[in-house]
Order: sequence, then structure tokens, then C-alpha cells
Amino acid sequence: MIPIRDQIPTRHFPIVNYLLIAANILVFIIMWLAGSAQEKLVYDFALIPANISSGLDLGDFSDVLTSMFMHAGLAHLAGNMLYLWIFGDNVEDRFGHVKFIIFYLLCGLAATFAQLAFSTGSDIPNLGASGAIAGVLGAYIILFPQGKIRVLQGSRMVQVSALIVIGLWIVLQLFSSIGSIAGAADTGGVAYMAHIGGFIAGIVLTFLFGRNSGVKSING
Repeated sequence: MIPIRDQIPTRHFPIVNYLLIAANILVFIIMWLAGSAQEKLVYDFALIPANISSGLDLGDFSDVLTSMFMHAGLAHLAGNMLYLWIFGDNVEDRFGHVKFIIFYLLCGLAATFAQLAFSTGSDIPNLGASGAIAGVLGAYIILFPQGKIRVLQGSRMVQVSALIVIGLWIVLQLFSSIGSIAGAADTGGVAYMAHIGGFIAGIVLTFLFGRNSGVKSING
């Protein structure tokens, strides 16, 4: 069940959401053009849990931010950007441009720390926008619980409640994270705890920012 688009129009141009998508794509192109130097870029600019022994220093903090715009491959990038494109514009429309970028970055930070809590000592680089985007999904499900999503199901296009689409996604993350913690599942390099941490942060921040902040979009 692949989401294609939602049914809620925005009343302001989602400039921040589009700039975030553009930034992620640009970083991916830079990494791709780096060729054989790509691995060095990853280890220089992605956050590596094992490098954090006594708390974050300034360099580690900058890696948290840069790692949020790096992706491990085209499929990783495409999946994340699809979700950001579908759900991010409406959240930005409700929060406003400035609040949205603050919200997005805070969700990314929360996602990173959630993953670090369960991967201390790991030398595998943490990268990707999925933690921050999970926060966007958390906000969307609070702000637009009656939203409808067009999804590709097999060869058919159907309309499904946002609660079902996002709900199934978070259930998958929960079961996958439990399996990885118990050692019963191979995560395949996916930072499930980051997804859960970002999602929870998105819900909490939505209530802190105010569910009715910004422009009210149509729930439908």
C-alpha cells in the first residue's frame, strides 16, 4: 500500500517543505557525484554512535544536522521524499513556515537521540530524513485525523483514511523495533527507534505548538 497523495488542499505555498525536499535531493546528488569519496563523506558528516563517548560536542551536533539530509541510496531518498511531499505541506500550512522548520529539526533531533539510546557503541553511521519525517506523520495524524490518502494497492488506486495509512506504518515500526531489541529480527540497516522517537516527538510538539496554530486547512 503505497501512498500517492492526500486530499487536503493547502492555502499557502509550502516553501519550506519544498526547500527541504530540494536540500535532500541536492545532498544526494553531491554524494553521488563524489564517487569513491562517498564513504568518506558519510563518515565525516553522518552521526556515528561510537564516536560519542562523553556527550555531544559541537562537531557531533553538526553531524546530527547534516546526517538528516543524507541518504543511503535512491530508494531510501525516494521513499522519504514521497512521504514528506504528501504530508509535509499540510503540516506546514497549519504551523506556518517558521514553526514548521523548527518542528522538523526538533523531530529529527529527537529521532537521533532515540536511536542513540539503543545503539550506543555502534560504528554504523546514522543518516536519513526518516526520523524527522516520522515527526511530520505524527503531526498529521493529530491535525488531520479525518484526512484521506490516495494509495496504490496492487494495480488499483484506492482512498484510505490517514489513520489507517499512518497507523499501519507506526505499528510496523513498533513490531520491528521490538524484534530488533530482542535480537529476533534483522533491521536491514533501518533505524526503527529513530522512527518511533520522531513520531512521538511530532505528536508532543504538535500539542505544544498548538493544534490550531497557523491556517486551518480543510479536513476531508
